[in-house]
Parts: sequence; C-alpha cells; structure tokens
Amino acid sequence: MPEGRIVLAEAVVHLATAPKSNASYLAIGRALDDVRAGRSGSVPEHLRDAHYPGARALGHGQGYVYSHDSPHGVAEQQYLPDPLAGTTYYEPTDRGAEREVASRLQRLRKILRGG
Repeated sequence: MPEGRIVLAEAVVHLATAPKSNASYLAIGRALDDVRAGRSGSVPEHLRDAHYPGARALGHGQGYVYSHDSPHGVAEQQYLPDPLAGTTYYEPTDRGAEREVASRLQRLRKILRGG
C-alpha cells in the first residue's frame, strides 16, 4: 500500500482535473444498441484464430494483415463484422485532449478504410 498510494493519488488528481466528455459513454451505448438489435454479425474470417488444425481449411486467418508490418502500425483491413463494416461508434469532442485524439483518429480511420 505505501508504494501504491502515491500513484493512486496522482491518478485521482488527473481524473478529477481532466476535461470531461461523454463521448466514450455514448460510443459504448451505440455499440450495445447494435448488439441488442442483433446487428453484431460474425468475426471476419481473416481475424479468426488460425492456429489449430483445420482452421486454415475453414478460411480462418486467410488475408490477415499484421498491423505491425504496416506503415504507422495500422493495417488496411476490416475489423468489424460485415453488417457493421464502416460503422463509427466513438466520436471525440473538440475539447481537451480529445481534440488531438480526433485528429489522430481521422488519420487512422482513413488508413483502415483504404482512403
């Protein structure tokens, strides 16, 4: 406890003084709405586990792009199930650090979606 209390206190101060946003709260709500409405879909074939016997024959892992081998550590490929492809849940605000997140996220989404 003596070692942990300092970083816990720092975390509390950081969270208490950080600009507030409900963007993440709204995003998880939209994602849950899709799941509850049955719009979740299946994991894309290229993201499915291909490390067990017979997985490759099922198409698992085929076409997967290893993000760390791509420029910026981001690969152009679909991560969401087909019914949700192109869906955006998180929309950062223009306040505080989220302004910078918005700029980075715009660049990442462009890469992911092949733009």
